[in-house]
Amino acid sequence: MEETLPGAPAPTGGGERVVLHVDMDCFYASCERLKEPALAGEPVVVGMGYEPGDTIGAVATASYEAREFGVESAQPISRALERLPRVADADPDDPEAPDPAEAGHYRPVDMDVYKRVASEVKAVLHDVADTVREVSIDEAYLDVTDQTAWDAGAGDAPLAEGVARYVRERIEREAGVPASVGIAPNMATAKVASDYDKPEGLTVVEPGEAADFLAPLPVSDIHGVGPVTASDLAAMGIETAGDLAAADPADLEARFGSRGREFHERANGRDDREVTPTGRPKSLSRESAGRTADSEVQRDRVRALAADVAERARSRGAMYRTIGVKVVRPPFDVNTRADSLPGPVDDPDLVEEVALDLLEEFAGEAVRKLGVRVSKLSFAAEEQATLGGYDGAASACATDSEEGGDGIAGTDADADAPAAADADDVTRRSAAGDATLDEWADEGDPDAERERRRRRRRGQVDLGEFG
Repeated sequence: MEETLPGAPAPTGGGERVVLHVDMDCFYASCERLKEPALAGEPVVVGMGYEPGDTIGAVATASYEAREFGVESAQPISRALERLPRVADADPDDPEAPDPAEAGHYRPVDMDVYKRVASEVKAVLHDVADTVREVSIDEAYLDVTDQTAWDAGAGDAPLAEGVARYVRERIEREAGVPASVGIAPNMATAKVASDYDKPEGLTVVEPGEAADFLAPLPVSDIHGVGPVTASDLAAMGIETAGDLAAADPADLEARFGSRGREFHERANGRDDREVTPTGRPKSLSRESAGRTADSEVQRDRVRALAADVAERARSRGAMYRTIGVKVVRPPFDVNTRADSLPGPVDDPDLVEEVALDLLEEFAGEAVRKLGVRVSKLSFAAEEQATLGGYDGAASACATDSEEGGDGIAGTDADADAPAAADADDVTRRSAAGDATLDEWADEGDPDAERERRRRRRRGQVDLGEFG
């Protein structure tokens, strides 16, 4: 049964679709502000070629503050610098230098950071909706028809509006970057709606209102109408979406082919395309923000996050081979640690155990955000394996280059041998005369204990663990 989103009634089926278009606001610039909080509210330009001596380059993204100076995406960087000089070149004491109040902060493209933040955004989207179409690193469609409704909720606003607000707030809280959300009965109208009230906009177009909503907008706002097509339409006397909706579709088709009829449909608020997913999620994660240096508070949060992630994976029929944590230290020092297993499992207790083990590296440190992630997902139930009975551990570990474990992979001869000892097992085997000197030397050493557990999870043993 589908999960119902916050504020929504149980789905009743039928009726208009509910489609969200999520569009990040100046995404690259927002990520730079996440790295450097001091850039908040400042003009920020992300691009290449702005250093002295560079002659070629272009703007990748300009913040809204930078756009006020005429800087735009895809603009030559030389033109951007003419309109908005670098802060590095400004000097209030030099009348020949740029005015600091009219200068901007230029940063190079940092795709590693942008992809990492985008993965956090996508984790939220895939958690909210089962049907997600990722269009680009900063844009996606969601179909939440089965999880909410257009029925009126509190204050006569449609319940679906609450879902859009929930998505936007979760992205801000968990990924730390702003987004605008448009919600409508179809993809084309939802896309226009997401751009209607940027930044941090939330625009709802209810069923039956799409044509009226679109009518006064410039024709270039219609999804699929680029500058060249808009110019051609203007030559036909069509300048607004209302003009396009009222035009003869036969004339449009004669001029633009099948696209002409498509433009006409979209201007009338009609679009029968389904939101088709671009693939299953590659990972599932949960995060919790809140600064604390208390190790017990941190461990409690990780336990809750681990339980939540494991339940999400189980509800989706997903197994996982890698379990990891994310620890963000102030202001934005992101650290990730992960442990890979010999094969896919569905084991909530193991998720908690591994996550807590990985968290130990940061004991006593202040953190502002914690996260737990399971990845290398598998959706085939027949692939499930238990750690203790995984006969292929040797080959799996030998080919798993992510971890580079320093133990020796299990062999067929090891199948009936004792597992790598944990603290209780050391005591038991000692009483039976089975413990080795290496085990006694490590007893009580938390680092050695964690390493033994890690190797046991991966089907690895150390020669010293067998007498």
